[in-house]
Amino acid sequence: MREEKALVRVENLVKHFPITRGVVFQKQIGAVKAVDDISFEIRRGETLGLVGESGCGKSTTGRTILQLHTPTAGKVYYDGEDLTDISSGKMRELRKNIQIIFQDPYASLNPRMTVGNIIAEPLDVHNIGSTNDRRERVQELLKLVGLNPYFVNRYPHEFSGGQRQRIGVARALALNPDFIVCDEPISALDVSIQAQVVNLLEKLQKELGLTYLFIAHDLSMVRHISDRIAVMYLGKIVELASRDELYTHTKHPYTKALLSAVPTPDPVLERKRERVILKGHVPSPSNPPSGCHFHTRCPSA
Repeated sequence: MREEKALVRVENLVKHFPITRGVVFQKQIGAVKAVDDISFEIRRGETLGLVGESGCGKSTTGRTILQLHTPTAGKVYYDGEDLTDISSGKMRELRKNIQIIFQDPYASLNPRMTVGNIIAEPLDVHNIGSTNDRRERVQELLKLVGLNPYFVNRYPHEFSGGQRQRIGVARALALNPDFIVCDEPISALDVSIQAQVVNLLEKLQKELGLTYLFIAHDLSMVRHISDRIAVMYLGKIVELASRDELYTHTKHPYTKALLSAVPTPDPVLERKRERVILKGHVPSPSNPPSGCHFHTRCPSA
């Protein structure tokens, strides 16, 4: 039984990116409302899935929680500590406990660094352990993610996409974090490799007691790994429910449309299934509709 205490709490989080005009004398003429007043919590030891179309604000949410983006408004609490109102020194210490796995395993690893140096970099930054200690820790992490410890002197180009993502996972684990933002960690991988990475993340969660925010657009994979799922549309969370409840008792029409687009292996059920076709296009996040952002495409409106 997992603990019910919230490890991460997000309250009325807003992140707007300014739109400016001019070169020398810039003037703000608008803002992209990437994240627009959302609230949720992630319990210690659970996986919260965050799903939605591309551009809905999922990745911005994850990066703003980690303070990689400065929030426009709202609060983010990690284990009771307000991350939006602490000193840079305190934030540096807390970064040992909060990490991220990036989406693209090809772009997120420095091609000029060996795998050993990539994984050891967090230890170097925080000045943890001696050179021998770091080398042993790197080999331990490689073994933990299913790679040969003797790969420490190889370079990223010598690995497949799935192996590179395992290296990214090892780097995220280097400082023994409690909370990891998984920013679409499988979307750039072959379908045959995706399940292996998800199974690895589940295994590590059980062994190390990790808490995940798992960002993705593949609803079938999110269902496999998540305890609860939040559905995001145009900067807003439109539905948040337990995994089973979301898939069996869907309430929001946007969630119904997303689920209807997920293919079913059984061709008979696939033919009988009702498809929800949304009208129109996703509005611009710089000028979202008033009221419910979804009302311009909602079949119930």
